[in-house]
Amino acid sequence: MQSNVAVPFSRPPTPGAQPLQIGWYGLGAMGYYMARNLATSRKSHSATSPILVYNRTISKAEKLVKEVGASTAKVASGPTQLATECDVIFTNLANDAAVQSVYSEFARALSETPPTKAKIFVDTSTVYPTLVGDIDKLLSSFAHCHFVASPVFGPPMAADAGKLVVVMSGDYRSKKEVAHLMVPGIGRKVVDLGGNTEKAPTLKLIGNGMIMGASELLAETLTLGDKSGIGAQTVYGLVKEIMPAPGLIAYGERMVNDRFDGSIGFAIDGGIKDSVHLRRLSAELNCPMPAVDIAHQRMITARSIHREQEVAGTQKWDILDWSALIAGSRVAAGLDPFDSSKVRGHLDVAR
Repeated sequence: MQSNVAVPFSRPPTPGAQPLQIGWYGLGAMGYYMARNLATSRKSHSATSPILVYNRTISKAEKLVKEVGASTAKVASGPTQLATECDVIFTNLANDAAVQSVYSEFARALSETPPTKAKIFVDTSTVYPTLVGDIDKLLSSFAHCHFVASPVFGPPMAADAGKLVVVMSGDYRSKKEVAHLMVPGIGRKVVDLGGNTEKAPTLKLIGNGMIMGASELLAETLTLGDKSGIGAQTVYGLVKEIMPAPGLIAYGERMVNDRFDGSIGFAIDGGIKDSVHLRRLSAELNCPMPAVDIAHQRMITARSIHREQEVAGTQKWDILDWSALIAGSRVAAGLDPFDSSKVRGHLDVAR
């Protein structure tokens, strides 16, 4: 049974004379806010050193250091410095290939400079569970190295506010250390799933599947609202009255107002990556998820339309948000995919 306590671990031992050196790799839409909040939350503690941050696009790391100050964060030279000089290394990366590549670089660095004291690697990305298991095996081959799988729930807005829900699995003592680093700076709550590192990414996929299925149902009902003449805004108002879940409210607001800018939300490519993982997982476990299947198709449809608009130079957004899956429902109903004002105009003419 999960506790209502924000961190389900007692506090780790008081640090010695030498403070923990923290490193962070990956400063994308989520990682930037998470690293920034971790850095600033540690600033309030005495005897802490600046966290080392790294991103392939170095300007993002430089931007973070400029925002929080050189006494709070410093730009690392690369993954080798993070792996060899840091006690706790966080990663937040876009996909499985990036995670595999970065941890292979870490492994090469550890081979060349074997660690002499405890070192914890923490991946907060959304990846397939077996990849996490492979990374755990890879890192455990090095003395003193431990791995914690720690994906997070919440959009960039929640990351900015430090209100993410953190899911953890892996070595107990490492989780204890990491949990108290991440809460309250990065997240508002930790959910512990035990020692099997594959459990946390599995729950992350299940949770994302729940969001996908709910978003697909929301898209269908909002589209029916417009097609029936009731209006999507009226249906959305009903959602807020009878099903006021934060996710439904947030994604419904994006859908009814055509706010499909993925640069400030969750890019549809990431949503499709997650749906591919989830469909694979459900097939391997013989557990059909038809709502996710449909959501996957809708996201493919939305991305396809957006790509055609990019070719024509008529796209409104450079990156499409995954809430744009409503485009699939709209097109199937004979409506405009991304512009609800055209939907309403079409209905006014029809009436």
